[in-house]
Amino acid sequence: FIMQKIRILIVDDAVVVRRMLTDILDSDPELEVVGTAANGKIALNKLPQVKPDVMVLDLDMPEMNGLETLAAVRKINSTLPIIAFSTMTERGASKTLEALSRGATDYVTKPSTMRGARSAVDTIREELVPKVKMFGKRRRGAQTPIARPTHQRPVVPRPVTPAKRPVAARPVRPIRPGVGLGKSGQTKYSVLAIGTSTGGPNALAELLPRLPPNFPVPIVIVQHMPPIFTRILAERLTSSSHLKVVEGSMGAVLQPGNAYIAPGDYHMTIAKGSSTTVVTKTNQNPPEHSCRPAVDVLFRSVAEVYKDRVLAVILTGMGRDGALGCAKIKQTGGEVLAQDEASSVVWGMPGLVAKQGLAEKVLNIEGLADEITKRICGT
Repeated sequence: FIMQKIRILIVDDAVVVRRMLTDILDSDPELEVVGTAANGKIALNKLPQVKPDVMVLDLDMPEMNGLETLAAVRKINSTLPIIAFSTMTERGASKTLEALSRGATDYVTKPSTMRGARSAVDTIREELVPKVKMFGKRRRGAQTPIARPTHQRPVVPRPVTPAKRPVAARPVRPIRPGVGLGKSGQTKYSVLAIGTSTGGPNALAELLPRLPPNFPVPIVIVQHMPPIFTRILAERLTSSSHLKVVEGSMGAVLQPGNAYIAPGDYHMTIAKGSSTTVVTKTNQNPPEHSCRPAVDVLFRSVAEVYKDRVLAVILTGMGRDGALGCAKIKQTGGEVLAQDEASSVVWGMPGLVAKQGLAEKVLNIEGLADEITKRICGT
């Protein structure tokens, strides 16, 4: 029995990048680069010939750029996994989040130097290869577990539907005491904590706008993302929801109706600032589960500060980050919700939480929004 290799089409205008990616991917016995293209027009012509399982797509290209290519591919193929290959710049971050909202499956950031540096090769091997394998095997419906760093079972790919375009910015209204707290004027919870990874930007873009105005508690979020990307994500989420979404920083006081995202390359924790305040803190302690920020780091601190007044939510993501943190939250009397498999891009993180019996409920995004609103706002 000869295992069929995962077929990859590389689309990038830089010949040095195409060569480097081809060398790295072809060196893996499970992978095969079946075609390369210098722009989107060439890629579209090659698609029916080479029949790839995965496309790696540069976003900055002449003639037909990555976003245009993505839109054109999605018109003819809604399920082909497309991994955006983007630069670690403000423009790159903005284009990447736009690509995800238009139907890209995931993204990998380019190392700062692509000219054959050893670290660049290692970075691509560590970041890109596992994702290509996971999405490629899942597309084939392979039954072997694909994991880094967890055991998650592949699922049959769902058609990719681009996320709804962000709605126009809405003013953030001040929280009035007692508003949205149910009949008693009290809510059992003092914080909403969210952890997510692969597929998270779109999941957050669907979830947060569904939460009501005057949301009565602060929200703390870990989304596995590099620097710059988390700030651009926060700006996009602010413009599409009733919440003010910012990156967490040293000493920022948690406010109801505000959401705080862990900044890229920093762990975020919370701590008591005074007898009446709780603040965010950031550090560059070692990564956990190869992640910084890590969900477990935030969730541990949330459990410590808020005890039984925590509602935690684990959304789509690759890996096992968040499971230990959810266990800690359960131990201290808090509650956990998880995203279901059908609506997740990757059911690694929420799947593990569900399988370990840590989730009160396992729901799709709409169901999660309703459940959060019911539990926290009493409506």
